Amino acid sequence: MEEKKKKKMGFNIIKDEPTDGHGGFGVGSLTLENISPVFVDVEEKDAFIDIGAMHARSTVEKGIKFTTNREDSEGGKAYWLVWVTIDRKAEGPYYAGVTACEMVVNREKRRGYKLLPDHVNKMDKSMKRHIMVEHMDDSSKIVLADFLKNHNQEIWDLSSEQLKKALAI
Repeated sequence: MEEKKKKKMGFNIIKDEPTDGHGGFGVGSLTLENISPVFVDVEEKDAFIDIGAMHARSTVEKGIKFTTNREDSEGGKAYWLVWVTIDRKAEGPYYAGVTACEMVVNREKRRGYKLLPDHVNKMDKSMKRHIMVEHMDDSSKIVLADFLKNHNQEIWDLSSEQLKKALAI
C-alpha cells in the first residue's frame, strides 16, 4: 500500500496587487510586500533590517527558545523589533506604518522573551498604517529615526508629521 502524503497549505507571501481584477483567490488579502522588520539593538544603539524576522528566523532569534516569562531571559540583550510599512502617494513613497515590539535575548542561556501575539498584532497595525512607538525608550527612538532618515531621506521627508513627532525627542 502506498502512503499518500498530505498536501501542506504553507504561508504564502502574495506579490503585487492581490486584487488584480480577477476576483478569485487572494481577494481582500493584505500584501506583505512593502513591510520590513527593523531591529533596534538597545545596548549597541544600532539598527538593521533582517527579513528573516518575517518568519521568526532572524539572526537575533536563531537558536533561541522564546517564552513569555521575562525571568527566563534575565541578563539578556534588549531589542526592539520594528515593523516598517512603506506606501506610495502622489509625491512618492513614505513610511506609512511603524510599530515596535519588545524582545530580550540571552545568548548564554539560549532563552528569550517576546510576546508572539503582540508581534503579530503590531505587524498587522503597521500594515494598516498605524504609528505605535510611544512605548520605546528615547535613545532607541533616536536610533530608529536616524536609521529611517539615513535609509532614504526622501521617504522620511514624505512621511507623516505624526511619525516625525513620535520619534522626536
